[in-house]
Amino acid sequence: MAPPPFPPDAPDTTPAGDKAALRRALRGRRRALAADRAQASQALADRVGELPVRDWCGTCVSVYLADASEIDPAPLAAALAGQGATILLPVVMARDAALVFRHAVAACDLTPDAAGIGAPPASSPAAVPDIVLAPLLGFDGFGGRIGQGGGYYDRTLAALRAGAPVTVIGLAYAGQACPRLPMDGHDQRLDGVLTEEGYRAASSES
Repeated sequence: MAPPPFPPDAPDTTPAGDKAALRRALRGRRRALAADRAQASQALADRVGELPVRDWCGTCVSVYLADASEIDPAPLAAALAGQGATILLPVVMARDAALVFRHAVAACDLTPDAAGIGAPPASSPAAVPDIVLAPLLGFDGFGGRIGQGGGYYDRTLAALRAGAPVTVIGLAYAGQACPRLPMDGHDQRLDGVLTEEGYRAASSES
């Protein structure tokens, strides 16, 4: 069964363009959705066959370490690794720089990066992802994404896309869908979103 469409009546949470207020509202929404985090996170792995990739063998996939309210990509990453994907984790080298990506290591081997987030150490090989699975606060049906506000993913995706094609898929609870997000010129769009209800490709409509 196809996943339901993006909810047309999803509430607008803030006046257009006020991203700070929008982030505050979306953080509250995500905290409420996280009550079902374990089940929703496992559902991502159960829906791996819906992603627009037919052969994962040798594909480099970047995931992320989830905070307390983000949907957790760990079950999905395990499923992808089981199909031959190479799992990468992002590393913050400097607060105004693009992320770099290194081969994932065991949790006990992670070390704090420049943002204080656990990341693979310098001894772990670096790689360029073919697919980036990105966290978010909110998404819309047109590839719009709003993140925490640090700009790490926008800078990184712009740099990656300048060098080679990369597929960017947001991971989210279905309830994080928004009717239309304000997007600035530097904001990087998603190719699609995977939620516990299934995969949705972004609309090409501008």
